[in-house]
Amino acid sequence: MGLPNNMRRYLSIFSFLVSVACFGQRVAIVDSLTHEPVPFATISFGDGLGTFADDNGGFSFTKKKYSDVDTLFISAMGYAEKAVLTNALPQMIRLRPEVSQLSEVIVSATKEGKFKMKKQKAVTHNDVFACWLPTVESEVAVYFKRFENRATQIAKLLLPINAEAQYKSKGKGKFATIFRIQFYEDQGRLPGRQLGYEEVVFAMDEREDKVYELDVSEKSIFIPEGGLYVSLQVLGYANAQGKLVQSKKYREIKTARGVQKIATSFRPLLPFIKGLPHQRTFVRRIFFNNKKWQVFDKTYNKNSTLIQRGNRNYGMGAEFKVYEE
Repeated sequence: MGLPNNMRRYLSIFSFLVSVACFGQRVAIVDSLTHEPVPFATISFGDGLGTFADDNGGFSFTKKKYSDVDTLFISAMGYAEKAVLTNALPQMIRLRPEVSQLSEVIVSATKEGKFKMKKQKAVTHNDVFACWLPTVESEVAVYFKRFENRATQIAKLLLPINAEAQYKSKGKGKFATIFRIQFYEDQGRLPGRQLGYEEVVFAMDEREDKVYELDVSEKSIFIPEGGLYVSLQVLGYANAQGKLVQSKKYREIKTARGVQKIATSFRPLLPFIKGLPHQRTFVRRIFFNNKKWQVFDKTYNKNSTLIQRGNRNYGMGAEFKVYEE
């Protein structure tokens, strides 16, 4: 026998109130002109905190949990950043498209002709104590240059990962994590302006291990004369349907200075290696220090165990289409 209509209504209202209490206000981010969702936009809370919108441009925020946050800063590639007050948070935030000048690499993306496949091998290991712990506040970028100074297109990215196989053998540790790949121009040996290539969002789970092969051949990503940086950033865990979930991205730790919010690390881990002749890896904390990129050495953090052990590079590799002149 079905429930009476008034009972269904009360249950619906109760479920809504529970949802608001647990996850806060639900907000949608859209394009101000087309009203289409802006997927995976960055939401900065200030004080080193932040999150990401899902693939439908939605996110949740609760004033109760972040009572000291008065402003959210919303940003996404191709849009002007927007500040929104939390005490008057709307249900819909409209981002204004920002027209930017296309770089020469985008113009040349239709190149055709004969090419040879070349490969820069990924370098990895299985030492979990020599791995970078991905968090939502961090982004890791690796430098790539043209192959033999010829027109070079990236066909595949080879991403070393450590899925902690020992947990899999015990039937534990199932997960699915959503990552984002972005591309930056070289600016004085540091990642600079974000290139106009489409961001690549993908998921990997506990069955992946050692090297994840990401096919980007259809994205027409050409390396400019000065090289480019390929960055890897975790967005969060995925649910059973492969959608980004509003998982807890910070742990609250009681200290002598009060409660501190510590970024939660996500799996899989990223193996960092030693022994490369050149420093190729750069990092930034996107909710700290004005999103400033830094080379991953002692100038970044002299107390880092990875740096002290000499594990200063992420061994990302790639397969290229190298075009004949």
